[in-house]
Amino acid sequence: MKISVIGAGGWGTALAILLHFNGHRVTLWEYKKNYARTLRRTRINNLYLPKVKIPEEIEITNSVSEACEGQHMIVIATPTQFLRGVLSKFDFRDLEDTIIVSVSKGIEKDTHLTVADIVFDQFPALPREKFGVLSGPSHAEEVSRKIPTAVVAGADNSDTAKEIQAAFMNSYFRVYTSSDLVGVELGGALKNIIAIGAGIVDGAGFGDNTKALIMTRGISEMARFGTQLGARAETFSGLSGMGDLIVTCMSKHSRNRYVGELLGSGKSIKDILKSMNMIAEGVETCRSVKEIAEQKSIDMPITEAVYEVIFEGRDPDKATYELLTRDIKYDNY
Repeated sequence: MKISVIGAGGWGTALAILLHFNGHRVTLWEYKKNYARTLRRTRINNLYLPKVKIPEEIEITNSVSEACEGQHMIVIATPTQFLRGVLSKFDFRDLEDTIIVSVSKGIEKDTHLTVADIVFDQFPALPREKFGVLSGPSHAEEVSRKIPTAVVAGADNSDTAKEIQAAFMNSYFRVYTSSDLVGVELGGALKNIIAIGAGIVDGAGFGDNTKALIMTRGISEMARFGTQLGARAETFSGLSGMGDLIVTCMSKHSRNRYVGELLGSGKSIKDILKSMNMIAEGVETCRSVKEIAEQKSIDMPITEAVYEVIFEGRDPDKATYELLTRDIKYDNY
């Protein structure tokens, strides 16, 4: 297949390499023209995936036409908050036979749209049955080293999910399929908020017990929110929910957990984000999810606490103890 990856961040680069080794003809599109030239010359993405060689056969470009025309599949690997601006450069109207795959995880601020919603907002004539998402516990650093990984391809159309599965799957990258596109996409977005909460627990000096509390009740919170938006509850017990939550809350590679850890240690969100090269999608997603939850009267205590620490400067210790002293509840997952 001819496959383009839109976005040369760490994840986009890792997937471009994976797809190349799967035998596909791959084009990697980089937003900045000068950095695209650097990547073509050095063949190493020092900003986002250092020490990993990009094969010479992968075409690296800043040209929209080169990345869009004649492709069998287009993989969207752009941070959610920048996606609308990137998509404005492309024209997907004539791509009715092209499969579009999102590997981005987040909810757009102000509009409250997921990546799928943004794509169809920009290109309303695009056939929904040709759209899918790929999500799950999968750090770019580990996938690029061929460490065994499993993810899930979600699509409304089962044939589309199977085509995504066939394109990406190999001996170290296992792909399951799901017909719950909404649930798979929301799992990847919501777990970033809980991961910030887990990082806050680490930074504030709490223990494993507290982190387990945040993670376990976080899954319940994710499922409660997701089902209100049309997802299936069981999806959040799978790779794109619980699986991604575990790895994002526990891993040294997790940007969202890292942001939480610094917040827990007393640093401001402004200083934290200024010091980072990569995007922590959970920050703006937390704002959007809190607003949606308020509109729909969904109980989201962990999201509320994370929001207060990020945007209102609330003391992490007080926010954590308030979670423990809420009204008595029944443990109903």
